[in-house]
Amino acid sequence: MSAPFRIDLRDVSTFPTRRDEAWRWSDFRRVVSSPAAPAPEIAAPEPGGPFAAIEASETAFANGRLPDGDATAYLTLDGGVHRLRFVTQADASGWQAGVRILVPDGASVVLLETYESSGGAYVANAALTFHLEDGASLERIVLMDEPADAVSVSTATVELKPGARFAQTVVATGARLQRHETHLEHPGQGVEVRMDGLYLLDGSRHADLTTVLTHTGGGETRQMCKGVVTGQARAVFQGKIEVRPGADGTDARMRHDALLLSDRAEVDAKPELEIYADDVQCAHGNTVGALDDEALFYIRSRGVPEVEAKILLTQAFVGEVVDRIGFEPAREIVGPWVAQRLEALV
Repeated sequence: MSAPFRIDLRDVSTFPTRRDEAWRWSDFRRVVSSPAAPAPEIAAPEPGGPFAAIEASETAFANGRLPDGDATAYLTLDGGVHRLRFVTQADASGWQAGVRILVPDGASVVLLETYESSGGAYVANAALTFHLEDGASLERIVLMDEPADAVSVSTATVELKPGARFAQTVVATGARLQRHETHLEHPGQGVEVRMDGLYLLDGSRHADLTTVLTHTGGGETRQMCKGVVTGQARAVFQGKIEVRPGADGTDARMRHDALLLSDRAEVDAKPELEIYADDVQCAHGNTVGALDDEALFYIRSRGVPEVEAKILLTQAFVGEVVDRIGFEPAREIVGPWVAQRLEALV
């Protein structure tokens, strides 16, 4: 799980299987067994999406293409708020796109990244690279809202220079197979990293949140992932933090907690620490369980109906992830967005 798997939808030999350790709970080749037919060209979507209420510049892919027909965007974001949208209007076909983002020295950027669809049974493959220069700051907020029969993979590589700050919050609602993967190298030298995730799954949806973080220098990392799963849905959390020799002073914390609201739901969790330095503070934790019966009884004893009590408990459970979003206008949108989907789950 040390490097991202390079998937090419035109070449079946690049499709990972459960024999590949990083994909053993998300068997891509089982659900995509042949090259995907190219998704049709469509008109560029109207500006907006889930974050339409926030004033921002925008880059939008329509079925994997920019308005000029290119499948790769090269963006230099020197400040402010930017929307990055992947919009799919296709059936039984596929697209792949790439984005390279540079945040220059000292710039502060909020990226609102969304995966939207009005199609079905498609295959989507997005590859992103982020490069933050000295003292740059990027908060990346991702909403993945796709149909239950889609297959969607998003893979990001993050490169940080001294003094950079990177924060990420990913909210996933799953698909036939939905995977969001982030690879980040932490060089120390004043760099700060926060990588959070949240999944909300029902039916037979599958979501996989995978992160690989490598400390080559001492520094701070905070990671929190939470999820709620019901029906026959399946969630996968893989979080790996590696502390290389010489990365003394590393302070890395990882936490994953999940709620199972159905006996048939499944959560596969694999938090990992590999430490090759001595002077470090590293910890990870993992829990998977049901709602607290005593807390549920306490709320119901106050006259709250059972369904409403469950909604209150699940909202409190996932609320910590939403509350850590630093950009307030986005937090005010993500909160109700998550609450609406929780009500459907409970």
